[in-house]
Order: sequence, then C-alpha cells, then structure tokens
Amino acid sequence: MASPGKHCCILLLFLHLQASACLHRQPADSAAVSLEHDIGSNERVKAKQYLIPAERGLGQLQSSDASRRKLLQTPGAAVPLPPLKVLSDGQPCLLFQARKLSLRYDKQKHLDLTERAFSPQKPVDTSQSVCRKDKATLVMRFGDVEDLKGLSIRLQLSNTFYESSGQWWFSVDSVSLLYNISEEAAFNASEVYAPASSSYRCIHVSSLERYSALLLPGTDQARRWSITFTDFQIQAFSVTSGKFSPASDCTTFLTPAILMGLVTSLILLLVLAYALHMLIHLKHIEHDEEHKADVYFPKSPEHLEQYCVENLTEKNVM
Repeated sequence: MASPGKHCCILLLFLHLQASACLHRQPADSAAVSLEHDIGSNERVKAKQYLIPAERGLGQLQSSDASRRKLLQTPGAAVPLPPLKVLSDGQPCLLFQARKLSLRYDKQKHLDLTERAFSPQKPVDTSQSVCRKDKATLVMRFGDVEDLKGLSIRLQLSNTFYESSGQWWFSVDSVSLLYNISEEAAFNASEVYAPASSSYRCIHVSSLERYSALLLPGTDQARRWSITFTDFQIQAFSVTSGKFSPASDCTTFLTPAILMGLVTSLILLLVLAYALHMLIHLKHIEHDEEHKADVYFPKSPEHLEQYCVENLTEKNVM
C-alpha cells in the first residue's frame, strides 16, 4: 500500500497543475473575446462602407431622375399651346386653338405662324375682335411678317337658330388674309359648323384638296394662297369658364376606314355571288348526269333495230 505522505504529494501536484491551467486559460479567453470584438467592429465598419456607396448611388439615381424630369419640362418639349381668348365685358366669348397655322403664297416657302399666334409669352393682337349675339369676328394681327406688311387673319362666325333641330348652331363663314394695307384673300368656309353648346374640332381645316378643302377660294387673289390649320378647334357664343365644351368633330363620308369597309363588303359580295353561281352550276350537272343514266344504249345492231321498231310503234300509237 502507498504511504499517506505519497498521497499528499500527488494531491498537491494535481492542484498546482489545475491552477496553472486556469491561469493560462484566462488570457486565451480574453484574447478570444477581443478577437470577437475586433471582428464585430470590422464587420460594422465594412457594413458602413457598403452603406455609404449605396446611399450615394441612391442619391445619384434621384438626381438623374430629377434631371430627366427637368429635361421633359424644358420649353422645347411638345406642349399644347393655350387657346386664344376673345373677351366681351371681361368674360370670354370666343376660343380658338390650332396646333399649327401655316400659309403659302404660290410656290414660295411655307410661312409658319403658330408661335406668333399662340405663344403665351407674346400673344397675338386680337383687340379688333368682336362678339355679338349672332355674329362674331376673330382678328389676329401679326404685323410685318417677312415681305408681308400688316398681315392679319380674320375669321367671320355666325350664330343661327334652326327650328328643325330646336337649337342654336354656330358656323365659320369665311377666313380672310389681309396684307399690304389693301390686299385681301378671302376663303369661304364650307361645313365648318357645330351646335352652339359644343366646340368644333377638325384635324385639318385647309384650302388644300388633300385635306378635303373646307376653305374654298372666294376671290382670284385667294387662288394664289393656301392656308392650313392643323388640329383646328373653335367655339363661340356659348363659352363658359374659359374652356372648350365637348367637341363636335368634323367627319367626311369617304374616310379611309369607310373606304376599307366598302372595299371589303364588295369583295365579300363577289365571293358570295361566285359561290351561288357554282352551286347552281353543280345542280345542273347533277341533273344532267341523272338524265344520262336513263338513256338506253343498244349493245348490238339487232338490239338497235329492235329499239328503232319499238320507237316507231310508240310514235304511231301516239
């Protein structure tokens, strides 16, 4: 058996080793904790570094969107110009608008008056325009334009009550070009009318044939001029709140859609007529085939003689 002294030595040695192990473990644990702290701080720093470019990218996107919006809102963008307003006793009595207004004399270049007529920065002079109960006149004075002195465009309108429809109708009666003090080119307007409670709108109101020629030359001088209003809209006599009422669109009988419908209908009628003709023809052929099946064809000369004798006797009996 081991002695008690030896047991005591072994116990003391075990306690010493355990204490030294605990002392060595504490610095390792503290190092691990500091390492975890360093890793966490590094991750937070990296996260901040990633967040900063993301925020910068978002700011760049927002700035680019803002720049796009600014580009879209530039004055050069295609924005409809406001309509002209003629006032009577401080209230609007006539509205007029067109996307494009162009003139041409003989074979000279086109003269675009759109900006001069509808620009909100420098509106055209309409001080000579007049509104009455049954008559209205819109006068646009452009002044000197290239070689034309004192150019003006005058639209004459009238308001008429028709008992057949039981309502008032307004119409554009004439369009005149006044220039060089005393010269005038007058056009008579045809089929430019609408109910007084509505506005009149047409894609083209022009003196050109390719645009249906709603403006017809009324003088020899007018034959040398061409005038075209694009996206023409006008309203007089029943203007409320300074805005156009629902529009009465111009319609022509031979529009492209109507022409295509007529051509398609004609083709279908031709196909139907041909089909009926072939059906009747087939019935005649079938009837002829049935008739041929009843005809007797003799197989030999003796049968032929006998058939002829029988036919003669039948004829004699009849």
